Amino acid sequence: MQAIKIQDNIYWVGAIDWSMRNFHGYETGRGTTYNAYLIIDERITLIDTVKAPFKEELIARISSVIDPSKIDVIVSSHVEPDHSSALPFIAALAPTAEIITSNPNGLKGLTARYGQLNYKAVKAGDSISIGSRTLQFVPTPMLHWPDSMVTYCPEEKILFSNDAFGEHYATARLFDDENDPDVIMYESKKYYANILMPFGKQAQTALKALGGLDIDLIATGHGVIRRQSINRIVESYRQWSGGAVEDRAVVVFDSMWGSTEKIAKTIVEAFASKGIAAAYYDIKANAMSDIVTDVFTSKYLAVGSPTINNQMMPTIASFLCYIKGLRPINHAGFAFGSYGWGGQSIGLVEDELRAAGVEIILDKIRVTNVPTTDQLSEIATKIQSIA
Repeated sequence: MQAIKIQDNIYWVGAIDWSMRNFHGYETGRGTTYNAYLIIDERITLIDTVKAPFKEELIARISSVIDPSKIDVIVSSHVEPDHSSALPFIAALAPTAEIITSNPNGLKGLTARYGQLNYKAVKAGDSISIGSRTLQFVPTPMLHWPDSMVTYCPEEKILFSNDAFGEHYATARLFDDENDPDVIMYESKKYYANILMPFGKQAQTALKALGGLDIDLIATGHGVIRRQSINRIVESYRQWSGGAVEDRAVVVFDSMWGSTEKIAKTIVEAFASKGIAAAYYDIKANAMSDIVTDVFTSKYLAVGSPTINNQMMPTIASFLCYIKGLRPINHAGFAFGSYGWGGQSIGLVEDELRAAGVEIILDKIRVTNVPTTDQLSEIATKIQSIA
């Protein structure tokens, strides 16, 4: 395991998790990286660590450059274990190293997890000299934990951005321009939609705080290091955090015997005939995090379920719970479904959509048993009437 040079005397020493497929409920089909960076200066500095199972990879990469015991400073940008759980092992190898964390939440979080180590808490505006370079600390609370912060090195024009501007994407080619730009942007959007969507206001605050920085490189906490797509990702964050949506529809459903599925297909075709692109998602065949990525920037959301045991299908209940936690903004939608006798599911879906902040623009569509041709035609007419 070798360190990879990204600038003179600055190295990537992180780990690649090729096999990770789930990140607390978010399906990660392309794995991830845990990025850490080593700066060789008068005070040797490590920016972040890795997830504990990958500590040997981190130590091996550091050791390919210097003896880990020579580390003088460790910057811990974020308490979450995918970035910090190797910290006690590195601290044991470098017992005199000063551990920089945010004040007060980083200090509280690291102490609660790892006990008393050689911490130094910093706040907005604080900086340290490590020799020929300076490290400036910028708190970014709730992106996506209260303790989160980023580190800026003005001499190198590098922003060590931790969870901001990154994506879950496993790659041995570290830089953005060494990878497919469309894949990278999709994974960045997916990351924002499934992790940062509830924190749009905080993202806007962070963008303002970072707005005056001259940045040539964004060294992220996950995924690629950005040198060619800096403006693109920053502008995307600006749009995403403001709740920008496209004139597009997403139709999500589950079906037992095909009746709710027929309604879903009719809705998709009706949107298309109205000139609005529509996506069709059978929830049994699609990962929720992929659906959410599409919902995120689509104006319309239609959700359908048949009734089972006086409730909606558990798959749809799970999806709506997930959506409600992400708190989408600027969305409009409606509920639909078929039923045999009670039909409670459609009203429950509508209630959950409303609770998630979706504006209900069409009365719930309820069809008993198998929809007739006339009923499907009537549904299509209702969709086409949407302003």
